[in-house]
Parts: sequence; structure tokens; C-alpha cells
Amino acid sequence: MTSVSFDLQRVQRIRKFAILLFLLAAVALAMVTGSFWAHGAFHKALEAFGLGAIVLAIVGRAWCSLYIGGRKKAEIVATGPYSISRNPLYVFSYVAAFGVGAQTGSFVMAVLFVMIAVLVFHFTIAKEEAWLTEAFGQPYSDYLARTPRCGPDFSKWRDEGDLVIKPQFFLTTLRDGLVFLAAVPIFEGIEMAQASGWLPVLMLLP
Repeated sequence: MTSVSFDLQRVQRIRKFAILLFLLAAVALAMVTGSFWAHGAFHKALEAFGLGAIVLAIVGRAWCSLYIGGRKKAEIVATGPYSISRNPLYVFSYVAAFGVGAQTGSFVMAVLFVMIAVLVFHFTIAKEEAWLTEAFGQPYSDYLARTPRCGPDFSKWRDEGDLVIKPQFFLTTLRDGLVFLAAVPIFEGIEMAQASGWLPVLMLLP
């Protein structure tokens, strides 16, 4: 038995609730601010780049779930994406956060969304690492020492010949990732409402 209690589902629920609150605040800010570049070329390019980041994050998170799905509390996963980063799922979530914020056409908002994700996940990661250190001892401490928290350090890549996949976790992660795409119609709707005068634009952000 370990002295550090850890309820993974509870931590995930708290994390999701905190993200929801911060995101609602960020969306509220987006409703009263506009892009400094309006509908110019940079505005459109940033939105397109952000959409690419969202797609990359969805694929990346699904890829990570093939390795970690159902195994986090049972063993140390240190191959595939987990050989170059201890938290690749969260890294791809940062990429998604940038993509979501970029749909406002503002680089400042894109960075703000990333900062929100980093802030929330920082405490989640710390809680998880404390439990994993307690649960697995020296082997996990060795993993901490050789693998960056976020990274990635591609020089440390290693994989395994066979991988047992649990479709449920893959599909759940894929479904959760697809939610990021909702940012496209949401922020397009906000822009339309601002252009029609239904929402005030109190500040322009670069």
C-alpha cells in the first residue's frame, strides 16, 4: 500500500472543471475583444494555422492513448511518445489550446489559452508524479531523471515491437479531442455577432 492516495478519475474531473471555468472566462473575453488584424491576411492565416494545430493535437492525443490507455496506474509507460516526454497527452493539449485560441484571429488570445492549459495541467501533473513516485519507487524516479516532463527529447525515442491496444480508451480520447473543433463555429459566430453590432468590441488585441 502507498501512503499517497490517488483517484485518477477524480483528478480528471477536477481538471476538466477547472479548464471549463477558465475557458468560459476566456470566451467571455473574446466576446468583447477583437483581432487587431480584423479580417486581414494574418487573421486568416492564424486561424488556418490554429485549425492545423487542433487537428495535430487530436491525432497526437489519440496516438498517445494507444500507449497509455488503461495502463497509467498499473505500470510505467516509457515507450513511444512516453519515451521522449513524460506527459505527451498534455503537450498535445497545449497544442490544441493554441489552436483554439487562434480561432479568434488574435495571437494574444492564442497564447492566453495555452497559459490557461499550462496552469491547470501543472497541478495535475504534480499530483500524478507524486503518486507515481510513491507507487513505483526507484524505477519511476529513473524515468523522471531520463525523460523531460514535457520535452520532447527525440534523442531518447524507443518503441516496443508489439502493443496491446484498448479501443475504448482510444475512441474516448478521440471523441474528447474532437470537441476542440467546436472552437471554429463558436469564434466564427462571435465574429459575426461583433460585425453585426450585436456584441461590443471594447478592445483590439494583436
